[in-house]
Amino acid sequence: MTLPARPSAPDAPVLLHRSDAGVATVTLNRPARLNALNRPMWPALTEAFRTLSDDEGVRCVVLTGAGTAFCPGADISEFETERPSAEAARAYGAVMDETYAAITGCPHPIVAAIRGPCTGAGLVLALKCDLRIASDTARFGAAVARLGLAMPYPEFETLYRAASPAVALEMVLEAKVLDAEAALARGLIARVVPDTRFGASVEETVARITAGAPLVHRWHKRFARRLADPAPLTEAEIAESYASFSTADYREGFEAFLAKRKPAFRGA
Repeated sequence: MTLPARPSAPDAPVLLHRSDAGVATVTLNRPARLNALNRPMWPALTEAFRTLSDDEGVRCVVLTGAGTAFCPGADISEFETERPSAEAARAYGAVMDETYAAITGCPHPIVAAIRGPCTGAGLVLALKCDLRIASDTARFGAAVARLGLAMPYPEFETLYRAASPAVALEMVLEAKVLDAEAALARGLIARVVPDTRFGASVEETVARITAGAPLVHRWHKRFARRLADPAPLTEAEIAESYASFSTADYREGFEAFLAKRKPAFRGA
């Protein structure tokens, strides 16, 4: 089903906006703190992505930050009250894991639009997205060792699998902050664009995604998740990978190609 648009309050910690073209934008909204993540933001993000997952009218989701920053990670000022011990940190981590699961489970393509700092938990949020586009102002890091804390398994696994074990260890052991070109070289992001073209580049990427068949995008996301599992594919799973040939969008696609016109995919 397609859910009705429900504009977020301007001062909400996370903003959700859906366009008539099926593009949803989720914005981390604490620009005065460079969008550092505090406790209220996690359930707000979880709700936003669960809402979008149930909305069949969505073609693409953009995750970004308000102002000139994506997200520098956790708001350290709340650590004394929210994570004063291992037990408290684990309980807080369970809240974060719900958000990560909501992003990972979202069937629609998700683009992280990154300017400025993208570090710590902010980096993990970006890595949970399908594509990452960075302004040349973007900076990436995981300097948790300088805070005397370890990145828990659920987060470290995301970094470990996103690039390589060597890159993950380089980032946490050296606590280096990488510029956008260095992050691109290490496979953390898809492309770097000049900040003057950042907004236009994100829009162009989203336009290319939304021009495709939405059911096909959902299948490809599911295939990618499944292929991360080393278990052999079953005959049923292989059969499902041919299901697109029975959709109305498949017929529309090849008929439009033969007629040299733009296809009008309906997600059916």
